[in-house]
Amino acid sequence: MAKKTADDEPLAPLTLAVGQEELLLDRAVQQVVAAARAADADTDVRDLTPDQLQPGTLAELTSPSLFAERKVVVVRNAQDLSADTIKDVKAYLGSPAEEITLVLLHAGGVKGKGLLDAARKAGAREVACPKMTKPADRLAFTRSEFRALGRSATPEACQALVDAIGSDLRELASAVTQLAADVEGTIDEAVVGRYYTGRAEASSFTVADRAVEGRTAEALEALRWSLATGVAPVLITSALAQGVRAIGKLSGARGGRPADLARELGMPPWKIDRVRQQMRGWTPDGVAVALRAVAEADAGVKGGGDDPEYALEKAVVAIARAARSRGRG
Repeated sequence: MAKKTADDEPLAPLTLAVGQEELLLDRAVQQVVAAARAADADTDVRDLTPDQLQPGTLAELTSPSLFAERKVVVVRNAQDLSADTIKDVKAYLGSPAEEITLVLLHAGGVKGKGLLDAARKAGAREVACPKMTKPADRLAFTRSEFRALGRSATPEACQALVDAIGSDLRELASAVTQLAADVEGTIDEAVVGRYYTGRAEASSFTVADRAVEGRTAEALEALRWSLATGVAPVLITSALAQGVRAIGKLSGARGGRPADLARELGMPPWKIDRVRQQMRGWTPDGVAVALRAVAEADAGVKGGGDDPEYALEKAVVAIARAARSRGRG
């Protein structure tokens, strides 16, 4: 989610939105425009790209108006401005015009850093819009979206939604809005499943999760649903392989905090917690059996067998049995 400075006044003379997450950058702009139009419905908004902001253009846009109209000037990809235009912007920062809010969208990083530093030195209101590459960040974003809408969603529901939607923040935000509008009461994992279980990634990983948890009937049901909705068998074998390998990695790791294990194993901390719950019935022999079953299924769905669906069913059953091997031993 976008992080703002303590002095969070959208109508400050200068707002600096820094990062590469397009949804958050757009929201930073929308917040300023909404505040400006709440103060003056006739606010003039100019949304410009670097090629539209030539030397001298900013001076024209910010020159005193006969009618003293409120104006919002948005400059996107400010790091790509020409050297002469950057000089214009820096000069403006030293003496901003009244009734005008300048919004600079900057990707961060080295390119255009001089402008970034100048804006900060000028006391810009800053909104951080970092790219959310980590599942834990997207999970926190999803929770915050539900909270912003005044709705309650279980942790499992939020995780299921992130698993189903993936890395597209716009889709995540849209999904939260849809669920909040359609569903009464607390939103749980079952609700998310009804809405999004048809997605390829979500349904293939559901098969894997149920299998490594030893829930044979549910794993087979999820498998049949996935195949019926057109999920490619190779995606399912990939998910099964990832699930079993995660069990093997964690079972062979030293004990420690999720954050430490995450660094050691290359998994996000939230996944460490999930795999810890899934691995309770597993033994090293069970992991070996399951890996062989996945390898056989992989060969079966890639042309080594006559019936890919049967190969997957056989693998799911073998994995689910392996998940209960400790109890049988």
